[in-house]
Amino acid sequence: MTLVKFNSDKKTNPLMPGFNDVFDSIFNDSFFSDRTVMRVPAANISETEDHFHIELAAPGLQKEDFNINLDRNVLSISVEQSAEHKDNQKNYSKREYSYKSFVRSFTLPESANENAIEAEYQSGVLKINIAKKEEAKTVRRQIDIK
Repeated sequence: MTLVKFNSDKKTNPLMPGFNDVFDSIFNDSFFSDRTVMRVPAANISETEDHFHIELAAPGLQKEDFNINLDRNVLSISVEQSAEHKDNQKNYSKREYSYKSFVRSFTLPESANENAIEAEYQSGVLKINIAKKEEAKTVRRQIDIK
């Protein structure tokens, strides 16, 4: 019986040395890594007594770049922006167009008031405040112990 030592640090294949190195070099190339990074802005969702709050980190945009739609109870935030650098010089070895586009969708709870949604874009953060329906607002009261 032969014991084969497993080395979890290297993760190399003893039967085909260098096999993993080939794939690492291909997929760690900047051409692939630039395209595999998630380009969807991070969101923070919070709740207060009378509102739901969504904050979306989207620096480098203008408020005109955003489209906010409500379809039934799904709030969708989308941006589509393309930057094309035009120059008449055709002597370049690599040139890429820049596209910024994303869609984030959030399902609103039944307690959200669909008619009272406000949005504001300031300092690279899109802030959306969604009011709660009156019957869904937290009611606080002191309960006496008998």
